[in-house]
Amino acid sequence: MRRKREFPLVMAGLTAVALVFLLVCLLIGKLLDGRRYYDQDFGFEPYISSTDANGDGIDDQTEILEQAKKYVASKPSYRSEYYETGYPVGDCGVCTDVVGYAMLHSGYDLMKLVHEDVLAVPEAYPKAADERIDFRRVVNLEVWFKRHAAYDLTTDIYQIDQWEGGDIVLFPGHIGVVSDRRNRKGIPYIIHHGRPGQQEYEEDILEGRDDVTGHYRMS
Repeated sequence: MRRKREFPLVMAGLTAVALVFLLVCLLIGKLLDGRRYYDQDFGFEPYISSTDANGDGIDDQTEILEQAKKYVASKPSYRSEYYETGYPVGDCGVCTDVVGYAMLHSGYDLMKLVHEDVLAVPEAYPKAADERIDFRRVVNLEVWFKRHAAYDLTTDIYQIDQWEGGDIVLFPGHIGVVSDRRNRKGIPYIIHHGRPGQQEYEEDILEGRDDVTGHYRMS
């Protein structure tokens, strides 16, 4: 009779051990998912460009990345409007304004640069009518980066060594800046502003998309 009474106790003990093991595994998985990964975790160093457009001592690649992060740190509200100033006024904007702000504060005034290119090759730009809004249209930026970026790079997200923080990435109707943060597979996060009510602006979205249309590096 003693053995019969001991059997349920043994089973209960084994069940408790199994539950503890499962909880530990879940906790480890959660910790791993929350870990931040960067270039060095995958055996390569961050890209440093050889140019400094605004002469402030910070290379363009690094500064575009830093300025994109600075812009989204203010958690801008999503608002698509026309501004007489060209660049948005206040803490608001859309996806193109992440890139516009980062580029402007790195020495590249896209409002001026896109307008000059529109005047030079108007047939290349599908939506060009006003200097103050042309540079905030994704279709126009895709033309400009295609024509003027130093590097037109792979759109294969699994070639992880070809993606660097400070690169520009385009999708149909959307644009962002590549982050220096990566997921567990080495695929980079994207710094972007894509929707009203967005809470996180540096997101692991690349692996969930198959519509990357462009990937550029300024210098």
